[in-house]
Formats: sequence, structure tokens, C-alpha cells
Amino acid sequence: MAIAVGTKAPDFTLKSKSPVDADVKLSDNFGKKNTVLLFFPLAFTGVCTTEMCDITAGLSAYAGLNAAVIAVSVDSPFAQQAWAQKENIGVTLASDLNKTTAKAYGVLLDDLLGFGSTAARAAFVVDKNGVVQYSEQTPTPKDLPNFEAIKATLAKLG
Repeated sequence: MAIAVGTKAPDFTLKSKSPVDADVKLSDNFGKKNTVLLFFPLAFTGVCTTEMCDITAGLSAYAGLNAAVIAVSVDSPFAQQAWAQKENIGVTLASDLNKTTAKAYGVLLDDLLGFGSTAARAAFVVDKNGVVQYSEQTPTPKDLPNFEAIKATLAKLG
């Protein structure tokens, strides 16, 4: 079960090769901007591709709400990079290959269709102080998060 609103967000440092080769650390945003944290099951899958392409197309709306967007999956950073290049994904993708971040956020699925454990599809808004202000795990991996509710939460935070 996804961690609750009001919870201190577990910090993490994850590897990324997309859009740049760097470590992604949640707490780097603390005191500066809010963070939309999106967990998705697997790169190169239909619903995940749709979600990340839609978010990429709307990144300016999140920037206008003073929010960074970080998307996390259990894929390797190399697979994420190839996927981002193929699909023109501009969202920061972070690799939770060891699955500790998905587990810390309560969104690690034991088994997805026989592929083993992956992240569930989930969304969190973490404010500048590192506190979860929005928490959603979708009913199934085919369902997308409520992006209007995410934006409404961000608008309240300013």
C-alpha cells in the first residue's frame, strides 16, 4: 500500500542516463521546488509509453507549478535511456534496479504477469519540505494516475 499523505518522503539516490547521465536525489529539490514522483512498471510497454510521452508534452505545466517530475522504474538506466531516445521522452527517468525505492514508497508489486517484482503505477507529490502531499497507487498497472488531482495539489502548494 502506497505511503500516506503527511508522511516524510523517503529520500533516494538513483542512477539516471536520461535525460543526462547523473544521480537523481529527491532531496536535491527540498527547499527549492515540489516534486512529482511517478512510479511505472516497465519501459517499452504501451501504457508506460503513453504516460511518459503525455507527461513530456506537458512538462512546462509542471514547471509553471514549480515542480520537477521524476519517473522511477525497476528498469536499468541503459534500458530507460534507449526507451527515452526511441520515444522522445524528456522526463527525468530514474532506475530503481534494486527495488528499494519502490519498496520504501509501498508500491512494489510482488509479481506482474509473471515478470517478477516491479513498481506499481503510482504518483506522489512531495512538497519542498519533503512531505508527501498527494499519494495514489492506481487500481491496476493499466490505469493512469489522476493528473488533474496532481496539478490541483501542486497549485495549492505554490
